[in-house]
Amino acid sequence: MEQIIELRRKASNTRRVEHRILGRITFSADDQQREDCLLVVRREDVLVGPGGADGFAAVLVEDGAERLLPDQFLSPVLSGIADLSGLTKGSIVAVSPNGALVTLFRPESSHNAIFATAQCNSNCLMCSQPPGDDDSDMVAEHLRLIALIDKPPVALGITGGEPTLLGEGIVTVLSAIKERFPETAVHMLTNGRAYADDRFVAELAAAAPQGFVSGVPLYADVPDLHDWIVQAKGAFAETMAGLYNAARYGLRTEIRVVLHKQTLPRLVPLMGFIYRNLPFVGHVALMGLENMGYVKKNREALWIDPLDFAEELEEAVKAMHYRGMRLSVYNLPLCVLPRAVWPFARQSISDYKNIYLEECGGCAVRRRCSGLFASSKNLHSRGIQRFVEVPNSLDLCL
Repeated sequence: MEQIIELRRKASNTRRVEHRILGRITFSADDQQREDCLLVVRREDVLVGPGGADGFAAVLVEDGAERLLPDQFLSPVLSGIADLSGLTKGSIVAVSPNGALVTLFRPESSHNAIFATAQCNSNCLMCSQPPGDDDSDMVAEHLRLIALIDKPPVALGITGGEPTLLGEGIVTVLSAIKERFPETAVHMLTNGRAYADDRFVAELAAAAPQGFVSGVPLYADVPDLHDWIVQAKGAFAETMAGLYNAARYGLRTEIRVVLHKQTLPRLVPLMGFIYRNLPFVGHVALMGLENMGYVKKNREALWIDPLDFAEELEEAVKAMHYRGMRLSVYNLPLCVLPRAVWPFARQSISDYKNIYLEECGGCAVRRRCSGLFASSKNLHSRGIQRFVEVPNSLDLCL
């Protein structure tokens, strides 16, 4: 099994780190944009000369490399960090007075996202990122992050929590992305409830980059069931009104459906409902369950082996495909899917969450397979298997 990409680290000692700092990683004390940079000092580096560490936003020191620093300098310092080998030049990291380091952006990744807010106005049974409180000025931090990115990313996500709870702040963030990276495809995960406000949607549409798409969850064609799953009365009506408003103002949308015990009974009828009532939706994503957050405490009410809903999944996929609507299956490995569904399966799991099990070693279809969430290491389908050769299928494009 591959090593998981580390986004969080901890320093055992801090000096002059008085507030949360965002900076761009550099390995050179000769960097000309010191005030924007976090200088990384590793054990194998040569001595950083007098004054060589001054002027940086902060200095990150790997455990055992403290001896390489000059005795006196003024930059904030985080030292005693176990391993900095995974950081790359141009990555953007936030450091805090308590010694926490969090990687916010990696230039080599196609799975970067702005974590807009920890707050949410829903409380979904299967939420992988349960609602919480923000501990900083989120909008100011997002604008700083956008300004620190060196090169335009091909794609950028916005997630949470519920991003629209930032109100005018999310409009400001989108405007900044549009101005700095007009060609970047931006995908925002939102429950769509705030889109029921005409004025807000109009402002959002005016600010959004050309490649902006809203990913909106819809879990049933029955209002009471959707509201129960998201734990918010009236959410279905708000989401539907929001989807119509989005279409009215030219915002592109996709529908997302997480597959679990509560959504599966209405999955096929939901596909018909989307076809009849939301024909403007550009894409439908059927998504495997991530074993994080509330899923752990609601496992009995949610978890079902994908092998046990294969028939419903295939019927739902065919119902949309034959009606000419774009559909994808996310987060489920090929070996647990019906063969007819394989052409719709995507490699959708973010690289820092993605694993393949020992059973996957040498699999002939691995390069097209999503693998699993790291959180699914101990909770996954009984159907995980290795294919010795590519199955003979006219529909499979490997």
